[in-house]
Amino acid sequence: MKDTIKYVGLDVSKEKIAVSVADPGREGARYLGTIPHTEYHILKTLRKLGEPNELSICYEAGPTGYPLVRLLTAHGYDCIVIAPSLMPSRPGERVKTDRRDSMRLAQLLRAGELTRVHVPSQEEEALRDLVRMREDVKEDRARIRQRIGKFLLRHQIAPKERLRRWTAKYRLWLGRIPLESATQRLVLQEMLHQMDENEERLKRIEAAIHEEATKGHHAPLIQALQTLRGVAETTATGIVAEVCSFTRFGNAKAFMGYTGLVPREYSSGQSRWQGSITKSGNTHLRRLLVESAWSYRYTPALKGELKKRQQGKTPEIQAISWKAQHRLHRKYTKMLSKGKPSGKAVVAVARELSGFIWSIARELEEKRIHG
Repeated sequence: MKDTIKYVGLDVSKEKIAVSVADPGREGARYLGTIPHTEYHILKTLRKLGEPNELSICYEAGPTGYPLVRLLTAHGYDCIVIAPSLMPSRPGERVKTDRRDSMRLAQLLRAGELTRVHVPSQEEEALRDLVRMREDVKEDRARIRQRIGKFLLRHQIAPKERLRRWTAKYRLWLGRIPLESATQRLVLQEMLHQMDENEERLKRIEAAIHEEATKGHHAPLIQALQTLRGVAETTATGIVAEVCSFTRFGNAKAFMGYTGLVPREYSSGQSRWQGSITKSGNTHLRRLLVESAWSYRYTPALKGELKKRQQGKTPEIQAISWKAQHRLHRKYTKMLSKGKPSGKAVVAVARELSGFIWSIARELEEKRIHG
């Protein structure tokens, strides 16, 4: 029966879990204490509270990830992971403890005021880890290059001829720099060796991404998204890895809200104010969309790599891509003509680009269901 369900709030940390229960009705939650973060103690505690069909459980998304929700779901429990940023808070509340958090979770779960996050499958999470690892390696590469550049600047070392930085010719010149001090030669060689190792890591990761993009579970969707300008293989894979399932968004507007690219708004009476973007939702996804949006500065065209990526795709998907080029380029130029900064124009383009991405994903999903 619905009225016999107990609502369990878990405040999860690396080693311990604070447990609270809210019974049906309006009474406050009961704090049961903390238990070790182990499978044995978690299941033992829940068995004492009732059968799986008598419990509704929640905990906040955090660094401990999704193993707990997968464990509880496998044992028949109804467990959700909630978004901490969307959790209602009381004005003026300044005390935060594990006990308070678990009791608050149980009460809000009973009231139906929590927003759940999508729990990726283990395969989807592995793809996400792979894509994010590439981001980390690229950040490491940027840091190494900065260290080398600062080293050269400190010692007033520069090529005699004009060389474009970080090309093969420039890398060859770095390896031939004559330094009198053996210590300085060692420092430069170690930094160059670190850069070479980083490049090899990047090649291995990108090869694995290519394998997923062409043969993985989400390969059809990744290939379809590549018909869009500015969305090549690594970007398309990253978008799919971060979103996982587009079917959870009922329309393009809902997906735009998830990206955090919609403007803040305050409306009251006759006044209406809009500010900067909300920046809620997935940071990695938002960055990928903004990077892709810069491609729509240029006049619509179908050539080169984009033309190759569109070969073999359905006319419906190609039509969406062509429509996106015209609409987004027109959006960008129109905003510039009104005096808007290019950065703001690109963010607006990225917001509408997310709508076209949703349309392609939905087109593919409908084809799979009906075809």
